[in-house]
Amino acid sequence: MMRFVVLHHRLPAASARADHYDFMLEMGGVLWTWALAERPDGAAAQSAARLADHRLRYLDYEGPLSDGRGEVARYDTGPCALLRQDAEAIVVELQGARLRCRVLLTRRDESSTLWDYRCEPFSA
Repeated sequence: MMRFVVLHHRLPAASARADHYDFMLEMGGVLWTWALAERPDGAAAQSAARLADHRLRYLDYEGPLSDGRGEVARYDTGPCALLRQDAEAIVVELQGARLRCRVLLTRRDESSTLWDYRCEPFSA
């Protein structure tokens, strides 16, 4: 079964970038990663910037990052099920302690690294 992790990435005070959340999905031996400006549990859509793939070790890692890039703390982790993956969208069901929802990642256009992220809670 696939796994996911969400890391709260706290950057140094002097960084030009703001703190954010890294949403990561285990895909093909790496973690596909998107940066989210807000906590990933809201039902409203938010922008998700596709980052470079990360190593699987981040599924279990918390702590400082090399080269003064700040530190990461685990926000949530757990199994997930891939429901759809194509050029336009990825849909997964998350079964984390905090995130129990269907995540829809929708690509804005083929030339962009920007996606839309939405977490739809499971109905009761």
